Amino acid sequence: MTAVVSDRRFAFGAISGLGSAVLFGLSAPLAKLLLPHASPWLLAGLFYLGAGLGLTLGRLINVRKRRPDRLRREDAPRLLAIIVAGGVVGPVLLLVGLARVSGVVGSLLLNLEAVFTMMLAVFAYHERLGRLESLGASIVVAGAVIITGRPESWHANLLGELAIVGACLAWALDNNLTRQISVRDPIQIVQIKTLSAGVGNVVPAAIAGHRVPATILPAALMLGFVSYGLSIVLDVYALRFIGAAREAAFFAVAPFAGAVAAVPLLNERFTARDYAAGVLMALGITLVLRGRR
Repeated sequence: MTAVVSDRRFAFGAISGLGSAVLFGLSAPLAKLLLPHASPWLLAGLFYLGAGLGLTLGRLINVRKRRPDRLRREDAPRLLAIIVAGGVVGPVLLLVGLARVSGVVGSLLLNLEAVFTMMLAVFAYHERLGRLESLGASIVVAGAVIITGRPESWHANLLGELAIVGACLAWALDNNLTRQISVRDPIQIVQIKTLSAGVGNVVPAAIAGHRVPATILPAALMLGFVSYGLSIVLDVYALRFIGAAREAAFFAVAPFAGAVAAVPLLNERFTARDYAAGVLMALGITLVLRGRR
């Protein structure tokens, strides 16, 4: 009976991880449609704010359903570290980096988040991955590198690259710290995190003179709710049930989901490289699942 329950929990965590990756991956091509109308800094803040406001509304609707897994006072230090690392340091370093490197280089380097998350989970937080799982996770990350790597668009800048590497480290720490409190209410965790990140980015951007047309404001907030709010909630469930190392492998599928969505949304084409990346990712996920068994 215990093995059956464990298998069900793992399956739910794996599905949550893939669902989180797909929802977040969709944000890339959809955000490109909004970028001509707003600065990246303000738009990122609006995405977080939309996520926070949507989850706050959801919790207010269910205010009578008091959950036993609410955050506790002893969770405050970790939650503060999560907000600072994932909601402030990470986005700021990413913006600094993207301003200095091409979009392709930025996308390629962002795959390091999965690598750093796995390394921290295994070496710092003592999670265990079997050989087959480690091989599968590496193959998934390789597929993500292939789909985001475009040598013809490679433009290097050391400061920009280091900034994006720093952002990936910040988010890897965020993932592992979130894993430590993932037994708490995921919606409450993500609500506090996204509201803090949203206000922390929107207010300074507005003070700096960045503006967004009222016509795209609802779309930005709704996209943030779905691709950031719901995505991160699913991600917390994945962290709870399968751990940070395996979650990183599943979440690395996000670039592939974004590439698939870009075909109808941005009239882009699927290339042989994209198909190869998709096959690699499918193989990697299969190995992770078989390794778990």
